[in-house]
Amino acid sequence: MPIASPAASVALEGFELRVLNLPLVAPFTTSFGTETVREVIVVRALTGGAEGWGEIVTGAAPLYSSEYTQSAWDVAVRWLIPALLAEPSVSPEGVAGVLRPFVGHRMVKAGLELAVLDASLRSEGRELGEYLGAVRDRVPSGVSVGIQRDPAALVDTVAGYLEEGYARIKIKIKPGRDIADTAAVREAFGTIALQVDANSAYTLADGDTLAELDRFDLLLIEQPLQEDDLVDHAALARRLSTPVCLDESIVSAKAAIDALALGSASIINIKAGRVGGYLEALAIHDLCRDAGIPVWCGGMLETGIGRAANAALAALPGFTLPGDISASSRFYTRDIVTEPAVLDDGHVRVPAGPGLGVQVDLDALDEFTVLRETVTR
Repeated sequence: MPIASPAASVALEGFELRVLNLPLVAPFTTSFGTETVREVIVVRALTGGAEGWGEIVTGAAPLYSSEYTQSAWDVAVRWLIPALLAEPSVSPEGVAGVLRPFVGHRMVKAGLELAVLDASLRSEGRELGEYLGAVRDRVPSGVSVGIQRDPAALVDTVAGYLEEGYARIKIKIKPGRDIADTAAVREAFGTIALQVDANSAYTLADGDTLAELDRFDLLLIEQPLQEDDLVDHAALARRLSTPVCLDESIVSAKAAIDALALGSASIINIKAGRVGGYLEALAIHDLCRDAGIPVWCGGMLETGIGRAANAALAALPGFTLPGDISASSRFYTRDIVTEPAVLDDGHVRVPAGPGLGVQVDLDALDEFTVLRETVTR
């Protein structure tokens, strides 16, 4: 499903980068640790016409990924932005090619590509959803629930999200906080759409424990093993009746092809930041749809910038499972866009309007900015 038509090239004059520290409404605990503040980099592409916004979804520390804030900042300022500014003009489809000589740093590349894409589409008056091939104007919203104090606290937390109307519940698990937590939620809420996310916390030696999850009729188990364990994931998938979904392992369309060929997963979580951009995410969507593999859109605690882009991506036809595109209030008391995402009958609206379809709240942006730099030609 290629894009309807290429976006216009833009003459880049520079990029503004900001590190933001946004307090979370509640601590968010996974197998990697606990976050109380979301540290994220926001990108503004400066052109002679419309400006564009992007988001680099790295965290403060290299826990989910080898990328983290300071490494992202350094490679963006020292290498990637100068490479883009050396071009007389660049199209969104051309960003990946310009940045290809630089190995890795997919989250940074994704944030820069999104800023260029937003600027280009705004200049043409085109919506991101239309550009990507969206077929819906709203998407079902799932919520990701961090590890709580105990199973009873988890049940209370899940109850609150169900009352808000979320279409799917995902609970984080890790060794020692898996079977009892899942059993408590399933017992309390019956046949709700439920899945678990291990964030690479297990090894194949934990197969007996993971097989116990089969009795809970889960939608899927997400990334049980390490990201480079494609062979072990294939062995685990043969043992489980619960579908195995890959997240951290899928860093590109090529990685998705390999995982499917090995039988490592029967479902894929697509995160644009993790795979290097929304165009690479589109390529993964297309190959999975052709192969009959369900996909869904994962989340990285995005601000309203990345959340708007994720909603447009999740509106593509191959996204058949609810994604982690929650209301902004799930994580933030104050977002950095003027119209934050809200939950409506279990869905989040795909923003309408040129580019991302959202406007940045500059006062909020300034409030949360802790570091700022502009790189120009």
